[in-house]
Order: sequence, then structure tokens, then C-alpha cells
Amino acid sequence: MRILITNDDGINAPGLEVLEQIATDLAGPDGEVWIVAPAFEQSGVAHCISYTHPTMIAQMGERRFAAEGSPADCVLAGVHDVLKGTLPDLILSGVNRGNNSAENALYSGTLGGALEGALQGIPSVALSQYLGPETQGLENPFEGAATHGTATLRKILNAGALDDQPYKLFWNVNFPPVPAAAVKGVKLAAQGIRQNTCFSVEPHESPSGRRFLWARGGNQRISTAAGTDAAINLDGYISVTPMRADLTAHDTLAALKDAFE
Repeated sequence: MRILITNDDGINAPGLEVLEQIATDLAGPDGEVWIVAPAFEQSGVAHCISYTHPTMIAQMGERRFAAEGSPADCVLAGVHDVLKGTLPDLILSGVNRGNNSAENALYSGTLGGALEGALQGIPSVALSQYLGPETQGLENPFEGAATHGTATLRKILNAGALDDQPYKLFWNVNFPPVPAAAVKGVKLAAQGIRQNTCFSVEPHESPSGRRFLWARGGNQRISTAAGTDAAINLDGYISVTPMRADLTAHDTLAALKDAFE
């Protein structure tokens, strides 16, 4: 198996090392793992691509490249330049430092990489490690992902999900904020939303008197509806959420038909 991996935390991020080991286990002794990751951190860029300026790319080692762009840029670089016609069998993005459950998924560069993989017609999975009080004292805060990542991916690949839709499936995996030994299992889950919490900004003034705004995230310990991603993560389970890039609100189309005719 040929696997392309990327992330949004940057080429030197510890989560990428975890993902490389997961991918190596999954690819097997005869497989190949290729890395094309951002040269610098790209958290929160979602599915951004560098459409108005070029992306510099540099080889850092065998099958290892750094690109000055977003995770989606890295996937484009990997598929259309680095691998040049020898398409990967699988694209993996992560392991993100922090969860991409619930509304976080919409901002996530980690998911942006997987989404671009799906648009390229390649099976793609985003992986993220939820962090919290129980992971703070761990020598490796990614141990949940490191321990359970390969088996979770095999479960996804063996699921045989039918995918005959124009917008191809991609997968969002979140490992719970607990030590690896405390992980209770894997559950399929819908994307949830943390009620009454959202991103905001916090103003600060520089020594020169200029005003700057820092983005602030919401409380990550707030649960989502029962059975949805963040809820089961906070209960100790790995969440697996199938997604598509189709943003249409299909549930409202029929109800709105009369108003637009």
C-alpha cells in the first residue's frame, strides 16, 4: 500500500511522527509512506488552497517533503508533483494536537487535507487527539492515537462503505482525552455541536499602541448531543465520522421548494 500523509501542525510536529508510524504499520513491509507536510503550522486554515501565489516545496529526506502551504496544498503537491501519476492508495492527515470533533471540524486544516484527498478521488482519513486533564501528565499525549490508530484505520478500510456518490467519503477520527489503556472502544458517530460555545476574539494592545485580536476557542469540555462525536470522546471512545464535501442542506430542500417556485 502506498500512503501519503500530511498534517496542519507542521512537518516537525510530534503528531506527524505518530502518524508516520501508524502509516508504516498499515502499509506493511512492502508498502511506501510519503510525507508532504506544511513547512510551518497551518492550524485553522480549513480547506484553504494557495490559489493566488505559488507554493515552495523542498525535499527534507527520503519520501519526505515540506511545502510552504496549507494541508490541502500539500495533498495537491503530493498527488500531482511528488508522486506524479503513481497515486496513493490512501491519504492520512494528522495526528492533530487537539480534537477536531463537533464545530472544530469546520475550521480544521487537518480535515482540509482529508477533504482535498476525497475531492481527488482518494480514500482519506483525518486523525486528531483530543487533549484534556487526563492527558496532561502523559509522557506522550498522543499515546491513544499511537496505540489504537492502526486498528481504527483497518476497521474503516474493512468497513466496505459504499461510495458511489460524486462527492466521495472521507473520515474524521478523534481519539478521546484519556490514556491509551482507558480507551473504551470505537464508535461510529455523527458530527455534533457544542451548544452555547464558539470561537471569539480577544483584543490586545501592542507596546506601539496598535490593536491586535487573538482568536479564542470555546470550552472543549462541553459535550455534544448523546451519541455524537465529542460526547463519545469525552466518554472515552474513539469517534469515527463519515463525511462528504457536499454542504447542501438536503433536509430543507423539499420544504423550501414552494417558496422559490
